[in-house]
Amino acid sequence: MKLLSAFAISMAFTAGVSGAVLADQPGADWMPAEQVKKKLISSGYTSITKIEADDEHWDGEGIKDGQKMKFEVDPKTGDILCQIPNQ
Repeated sequence: MKLLSAFAISMAFTAGVSGAVLADQPGADWMPAEQVKKKLISSGYTSITKIEADDEHWDGEGIKDGQKMKFEVDPKTGDILCQIPNQ
């Protein structure tokens, strides 16, 4: 029984570590996050509260026209692909 518990703990730890390794990372040809933030600000956002690489694009949250918004941004051009109110 102890062997089974040790194996289960080992597998759980391995799964946790591999999950962290598989987290989305910006591609080498992506615009840097700071440059994307500047583009978002120039398009009317007054604050960017979160930005991260997710599913082949920049994903984040910010304030636009006084409203909390979620957005997706093209990683190479910085163009907004989608933006919806975040409630």
